[in-house]
Amino acid sequence: MIPAAELRVYQPLDAFPAEEMAYWERYIVEGAPRAVRPRYTDLATRDGLGFLTPSSPEQAHVKVVDGAFFVCPERTRLRVLAGLLAFHDGTPFEGSEAFVPDGAARRARRELGRMRRRNPGQLAAIMESPWHVPVRWFVLFDDDERRIREVHGAHRLSYLTTVRKALRRAERSVPVLRHSELGPMAELVVEVHQWLTAFDTTALLELDYGGLCEFMTWDEMDDDHSARDVNDALKALGAREFTRSAELYQAAAARSAELRSRESVN
Repeated sequence: MIPAAELRVYQPLDAFPAEEMAYWERYIVEGAPRAVRPRYTDLATRDGLGFLTPSSPEQAHVKVVDGAFFVCPERTRLRVLAGLLAFHDGTPFEGSEAFVPDGAARRARRELGRMRRRNPGQLAAIMESPWHVPVRWFVLFDDDERRIREVHGAHRLSYLTTVRKALRRAERSVPVLRHSELGPMAELVVEVHQWLTAFDTTALLELDYGGLCEFMTWDEMDDDHSARDVNDALKALGAREFTRSAELYQAAAARSAELRSRESVN
């Protein structure tokens, strides 16, 4: 699998519709085995190229905070369909149409449409970024929400906050960004803000470096305070301290670029 960072929304159980809430209650009570490898079906296009589509039952990430359960559904099928359409419609390189032919795109669009009609309130609760952490994501977090934990014998870097706090931080950052040379980044923050507004404000928001941690030493993880650097850069920008703001922003951007450089090696 491609190493990727994830931005995940964990909603409280009672924020889900009754039928889905019952499904996740059973999932929690029965202790769905996270160690089981996901199953995929190999589908080939008419040009002989293939891609994998998930065939496993719906899975989720679960957190317990102060005795309350929070669930982040993976909704893998929904995200795969949306990703296929984004790839097809974006035509990222010459010949890319062979990977997702027009017929496959039409079938994906129909299936995605059926899923949204059946469950109009169901959204992807995960944003995924292969090979790097987008700098704009750090706007949503504070440095004191940063954590380094040991997971299955390896260290993982992540941030955890609430959707309410993340929304306020995004709202504060956009005017500052729009009145600077980082104007295009403001629109990207607005997109994330719009996504978050669809969820309960008591939900949790996690930025997990995920598989990217495998490419980081302990010292690199310990020294990575990108949320602090980005937020300090915004404060300096608002105070018109442009040199200091640029230095802080570049510190976070350089870490992201360093991780992304591993893509060409692989």
